[in-house]
Amino acid sequence: MDRRQFIAGTGAALAAAQAVPGVNLLAQAAPKKNAPMIGIQIGAVSFRDEGTDAVIEECQRDAFVNTLFVAAFTYGRGIAGRQIPGQPLPDHGKQQYDKDTFVGGCYTNYDRKYFADTTLKEFRAPDFGDYDVLEDVIPKAKKRGVKTIAWFEDVMGKNLPGIKPMQDVNLQGEKISTMNFNAPGYRAWILGMVENWTRNYDLDGIMWGSERQGPLSNALGASHGDPRLSEVCDFSESTIAKAKAQGINADRAKKGYEELEKFVTASRKGVRPTDGYYVMLWRLMLKYPELLAWEALWTQSLRETQKAVYDKVKSIKLEMGVGWHIWHNNSFNPIYRAEQDYAEMAPYSDFLKVVIYQNCAGERMVDYINSVGATYFADVPKQELLDFHYRVLDYGPEADMAHLAATGFSADYVFRETKRAKQDLAGTKTQLWPGIDVDIPTGPGSAKGTPAMTKQVVEAAFKGGADGVLISRKYSEMKLADLRAVGDALRSMNMA
Repeated sequence: MDRRQFIAGTGAALAAAQAVPGVNLLAQAAPKKNAPMIGIQIGAVSFRDEGTDAVIEECQRDAFVNTLFVAAFTYGRGIAGRQIPGQPLPDHGKQQYDKDTFVGGCYTNYDRKYFADTTLKEFRAPDFGDYDVLEDVIPKAKKRGVKTIAWFEDVMGKNLPGIKPMQDVNLQGEKISTMNFNAPGYRAWILGMVENWTRNYDLDGIMWGSERQGPLSNALGASHGDPRLSEVCDFSESTIAKAKAQGINADRAKKGYEELEKFVTASRKGVRPTDGYYVMLWRLMLKYPELLAWEALWTQSLRETQKAVYDKVKSIKLEMGVGWHIWHNNSFNPIYRAEQDYAEMAPYSDFLKVVIYQNCAGERMVDYINSVGATYFADVPKQELLDFHYRVLDYGPEADMAHLAATGFSADYVFRETKRAKQDLAGTKTQLWPGIDVDIPTGPGSAKGTPAMTKQVVEAAFKGGADGVLISRKYSEMKLADLRAVGDALRSMNMA
């Protein structure tokens, strides 16, 4: 019997054994040593609802998971909490929503000494009392040969005590809910957070995500979310001082964004400039080159924050992995994509989770096209604008504007995006772990996850050169049949 037959036969035998009550062979078997990274994002609520051992066993048995990405801090529902209220509940976990009990924050303990240089001191999640998710999960995962990565995002509570000195300042001079990368207090807080986890927990890695973009794209509404004119920033004292040190005129930048705001507001009301929308955008950028300078400054500040996190972790525990979640807007907005230079990021990135969410990409691309199609591309019919983006982003045949939300993107999109990212990382040490969509909530009539599609996209990611895959967005949203489809794909490629 050759190796392929042996693995196939073993997999069938184990699957059959799992059907027998009380038999749980895979839960006791360590993952293959040479297996690719198979990760899953998971929040504290799943361990509390279903039992930590049971959840880890489920993930190993169904999808050969060997790395848990545990949501350790967030005030958002994207990576923590149960299923989004209004979406169908999955076939595991408590069959109820948590809209009245979810608060968010830090789901671990922390030592206050690491936060001496920041005004934000109180951010412990109250959802489960003094439960510490890393303290619970890490030893139980290690017993099964499973790694643990603490993962967090810069989604903060708007009115937390001491948060205001850390917040961005918008074009109108108001404090807003997003964090200011140039505020000393925020830099101190984020470094305190990673130092606390690195020193006090036997982790295998840390991943951080920032689903935000710079002021230019925000002003233009160039994302799949709601237009964010209110988040054209940052005009805080710390950012203005940084700009001045680099020779950027903050007054002209502010004036340029005020003029851009007028243009965008009028465009969304259908008021067409005499020379057209696209020409008007370029007229403003040529008149105020500080628009691009301020955008570049924002991205530079994000990269400096990432490098500071990397350096802090490595100064404490050199062997610990550090990496980043790359926002899905990378799949839609060419401006944002231009700013995601993977080769440039590689020296301070052990791994990249590039979001390649195929199902929800359909409705998100439609939202993006509708948004930019009402501002600087308002002279272009929506289908032509979609076709243009397919070309410049190098996507193959995908659905038209009328059917894209319902169809979602194809497995070919996952293949192409993985291959592109892998090529950008060629010759670097950085591992590529694409984030794949397993039952991410979508709107009525939009594409939903299926086992067949899940299997196809896992295979497509590895065909594109992935070093692993990260099952996303969170276990509490996933149907078990779709989780098992990940395992089916791995078996089909002899990776399990």
